[in-house]
Amino acid sequence: MQIQTVFKAGNSNVVAIPKDISKKLGLKKGSRVVVEATSDNRIVVSKAETKKKKATKDKISGEFKKWLDKVIKEDKEILDELAVR
Repeated sequence: MQIQTVFKAGNSNVVAIPKDISKKLGLKKGSRVVVEATSDNRIVVSKAETKKKKATKDKISGEFKKWLDKVIKEDKEILDELAVR
């Protein structure tokens, strides 16, 4: 157990996570954590589950591409006229 001091950063109170704990949990700058207060006045900080960004990005990109292709095909004349102006 390590004792840390709470300090101010902007409008928030901040507690530093010791390097050995950060390393053990795989936390680095930009990592997301979940902060919870328990009924017995404890603060629990847990590593947040990581989202599968690539799968979501690919899915959105694929859906967007299909939508865009459809709009371009359906509204080709209007888009061509707007491009000329």
